[in-house]
Formats: sequence, C-alpha cells, structure tokens
Amino acid sequence: MKIGLFLITALSIYILCNSYLYFKGYQVFQEHRFIYTLIFLTLASMFVLAKFLEVRHTSVISDTLNTIGGFWLAFMLYGFLLFLLSDIILVILKLTGSTGIESIAIYRKWSFIAVAGVLFMLLTAGFINALIPVVKKYDVAISKSAGETKTLKIAAASDIHLGSVIRKRSLRKLSSILKEEKPDLILLLGDIIDGEIGPVLRGDLLKYFDPPECKYGLYAIAGNHEYIGGGNRTIPYIESRGIRVLKDEVITFPDGIQLIGRIDKDAGRFYGKPRLSLTKLIEQTDTTKPVILLDHQPVNIDETVKNGVDLQLSGHTHNGQMFPLNYITNMVYEVSYGHLKRGNSNIIVTSGYGIWGPRVRLGSRSEVIIVNVRLTL
Repeated sequence: MKIGLFLITALSIYILCNSYLYFKGYQVFQEHRFIYTLIFLTLASMFVLAKFLEVRHTSVISDTLNTIGGFWLAFMLYGFLLFLLSDIILVILKLTGSTGIESIAIYRKWSFIAVAGVLFMLLTAGFINALIPVVKKYDVAISKSAGETKTLKIAAASDIHLGSVIRKRSLRKLSSILKEEKPDLILLLGDIIDGEIGPVLRGDLLKYFDPPECKYGLYAIAGNHEYIGGGNRTIPYIESRGIRVLKDEVITFPDGIQLIGRIDKDAGRFYGKPRLSLTKLIEQTDTTKPVILLDHQPVNIDETVKNGVDLQLSGHTHNGQMFPLNYITNMVYEVSYGHLKRGNSNIIVTSGYGIWGPRVRLGSRSEVIIVNVRLTL
C-alpha cells in the first residue's frame, strides 16, 4: 500500500514538473511546435521506459536510456527551479509596470535561452563532480579496551548503486582508493546494487571489485535498494563474490571489537518480516568492549545512544546528491551527513560513493570515508 502510494505521488510530481517545462518551451518554439513536442516527449519518457526495459531485458539500450533519462531528472529539477524563478521575476516586472505586453514574448525567449545555458553549465559541472570521488576522514575516540589493539582504521563506502549507470570503471576506482588507504577493516554500507540485478549480472560487475587484504576483512550490509531489486537475488550475488553480508548478525573479532550488521529497515515492506530490534542484537554483545553498528539508513539515533553503541556507520541520504535536496534530507534525518556525537555514541553518515538516477552531484561529493578509531582505555 505504501509502495503504491509512493509510486503514484512520484509519478504525479514527475508529470506535473514535465508539463510545466513543456509549456515553457511551447511558448518559445511557436514555429516548430510539432518537432519540439516530439523531442520533449521522447526525452521525458526515457527514464520510465528504461526502468520498464531493465526489468524485462537488460541491454546496452536500456543502459543508454537509463543514463539519458537520469540526466533528464536533473534537467527537470533545475529547469523547474530556474523557470519558476524566471516567472516570479516576470510577475514582479508586471506588477511594477516595468514591462508591457509587447515585451513579454521577448522576455520569455531570452529567459528560456538564459535558463538553457545555466542548465547546461550546471549539469556539466555536476557530471564532472560525480566522476571524481574524494576521501573523507574522521577521527573517533572510544573509551573502551580491545586488548593490545589501540587503533583501528576503517574504510567504508555506501550507496555504490551498481547497475546501468555505475559500472566497472567506478569499481576499479573504488578498489584503487582502498588499496591506497590500507585500512584494517573494509565495510560496504548498503545499496551496493542499484535495484534490478540484470544490468549487474550481464557484466558480472562485482568481479571488478578488487579490495586489498586487510586485518579484519570485508563486511557489508544490504540497503533498501537490494530489497527493491529482490533480496533473494541481489544478496546471494553479492555473497558469491566473497563479500560477507551481515543480516542482523554480530561478529566478534579476536581482540574483542564487535561488529553489528542490521537488515535494512525497509526490508519488511518487501518480505513482511521485520528486522530484529537493536536491543535484541546488543544482548549478543559485550558492551564493555567496542561496538560498531552498520545500519544503512540513519534512523532511530536515540536507540543507538540508549543501547551504548560506540560507532554507527550509515549512508542512504547521498547528502541530498543535488542541491537543494540536502535541505530535505536535513529535515528528515537528525544527521543526514557527517559526524554527530551523542553521549558516548558516534554516528557518521556518508554521502555515498555512487549516485541514484542522474550521474550528477551538486552540493555533495562522491566519497569513501576513513574512520580512524582510537581506543583510549
């Protein structure tokens, strides 16, 4: 029921935004309205068509449509905002008597040209930005002992979104970054797969992921997108590539450091089985030793603090991915990006390594996070 309501809402917004953009161009291309309409409808339908084809038969064609359709989503967002600003300026000009009826057509023409130019620059800059991941480092102190271990270097990547858009080149780059950093522990924080597994299986994309050997190994959790794509297919594929996916499990390392990997909170929407409570999982740990929690979505921070978790690592938000969507994620989550210290608990949320939809980032960066943990007791 909730999924159906979400799809109806998303589709309604999509249609309304595209209708607004369509009529902005329709007013300008008066002599070529048929060609304009044909081109506009083709571009506006590509993302939906790509998702339809991806489910039934993945191919280079569906990959291409997904890429173009993704860019259209970014065009739609910024086009809507810029044209809305243009219309507000026009209303102000009318109210102040600064423009007459004869100059409105000229204003619309030149505002369309100006918006198109700004859109081109924004999308180009956002595309280049999305291609260049950075390493974001955090220093965390935990007042607990883990035997002879005094420091722990964690490398974590979230929201890779392997599929039609993010492919082997991105995985090779991620592998290179991890090898350069030489971490003690590597963690993948969910949404490794974008959704449908077809585009991933077609090229067996995870075979291009070549992380370094490290002291504590490589662990992962599933995100909401693994379950959207069918967790009974996506998760076994990830595990077949040597990546241990924790599903409401606790791992205890020889020095006493404990790692909890939670099932994503949305898994129950697809399989009807809720995840274990954090309280139940904490009962399996020794809270006098360091406890690290992996939870894809940064929700229920109070539960994390109450249960004495020392470090929680999450993703999911993409830090909005494209400004000003970060303001929305900031309203939804207590911490949608960065490091929050509450009591003795440290919550770190990454903006993610990949993208969803358009390969565009504005106001956020693709990143791998390095968490340098210092055990002070």
